[in-house]
Amino acid sequence: MISVCMATYNGEKYLREQVDSILAQLGENDELVVSDDGSTDSTIDILKSYNDSRIKILKNKGNHGVNGNFENALSHANGDYIFLSDQDDVWLHDKVKECLKELANNDCIVHDAIVADSELNIISNSFFIDRNSGSGFWKNLYKNSYLGCCMAFRKEVLKYAFPYPDNLPIFQEGWVAMLAELNGKVSFVKFKGILFRRHFSNASCTANKSSLSFFQQITYRIKLLYLIAVRQYKISNKVYHGSTDKK
Repeated sequence: MISVCMATYNGEKYLREQVDSILAQLGENDELVVSDDGSTDSTIDILKSYNDSRIKILKNKGNHGVNGNFENALSHANGDYIFLSDQDDVWLHDKVKECLKELANNDCIVHDAIVADSELNIISNSFFIDRNSGSGFWKNLYKNSYLGCCMAFRKEVLKYAFPYPDNLPIFQEGWVAMLAELNGKVSFVKFKGILFRRHFSNASCTANKSSLSFFQQITYRIKLLYLIAVRQYKISNKVYHGSTDKK
């Protein structure tokens, strides 16, 4: 079973195109789990209009932010394989098939993407080349190249990634993937699975140049290393219990 986890917030402009591209690749027993962070536009109405039992809509009470919104979606996922999805991209037709093939030998995979503008005009044929993407814990601590909308992983990964620490200084996909690097096998695979839409209202900054000062970047990495070390210590010493331990 596949669970696609999507976080939405006022996504009416591009949402239908994305949902259409996802549902076309899901089987009747798969699911699209959508966590909405209090949208005030027609996002919820668009989702309900499908009248599709595969779409599970979760409405947050209050604003959870990007990480909390995704964590909510992931906490309700039932699938053996989990795909992360933004609300504004477009999945290419072979994404699910290719991801499942790669997950046969990996715990977590990140695939390449074609970068496009708001109207899906191609900006770049490879996000990987633009970002110098690749696996490796230290490489990605130095410069994160885990792009959540291009990630898929086995559900077992959440046993050590959940719950997210308070005030996590990184987008949630980086936390998941870095723990997967330490406890399993992560691969960056070259197939292009989505049209990655870049526009002014994108939630993730993975593809953007950091606006943090040098001191802030060092502080952020030290905090992240500390949180990972604490979690990894508990995992290694078998005192970590997944969903019940907050840090």
